[in-house]
Amino acid sequence: MSGHFDARAGEQRVPPPQSFDAGLHFIGRIRTPWRHLAECPKNGGEAEAVCAIELDPRYALGLKDVETCSHLIVLYWMDQAPRDLILQKPRHYGEPHGVFALRSPARPNPIAISVVELCGIDGTSLKVRGIDCLDGTPLLDIKPYFASTDAKPAARVGWHEKKR
Repeated sequence: MSGHFDARAGEQRVPPPQSFDAGLHFIGRIRTPWRHLAECPKNGGEAEAVCAIELDPRYALGLKDVETCSHLIVLYWMDQAPRDLILQKPRHYGEPHGVFALRSPARPNPIAISVVELCGIDGTSLKVRGIDCLDGTPLLDIKPYFASTDAKPAARVGWHEKKR
């Protein structure tokens, strides 16, 4: 997959640590219509397709009451993204930014987050709208979205505001 993430002019890479600090378990897979990076939406807000989150059946009881949620926070592992890009130049911006000022999948720990609309549940398969990953992406976690605590209308990203 590295060919999809070749460094652009102005970008920098950093060697990863030699060992891992923690372990985790994938709890399912996300099924989307996108097989190649070029097809994938830039972010979940641009994704209109209804996709499936296929939860491992051993976690079925964890879905109790999820059907009462209109929206969910989905955390997933961008397993095909490079982990060594520390300074990146987004496609539509003229200057590089640090990885922690971006939502790029290329990061030391390629954890992605989307707030999705829950469209339905069939057993351990959740139908959702608003996710932006390749088909088969590993699922890390599902959490309820609470507008009362998760929405921050005054939040801003200064470098992004400059582009407008």
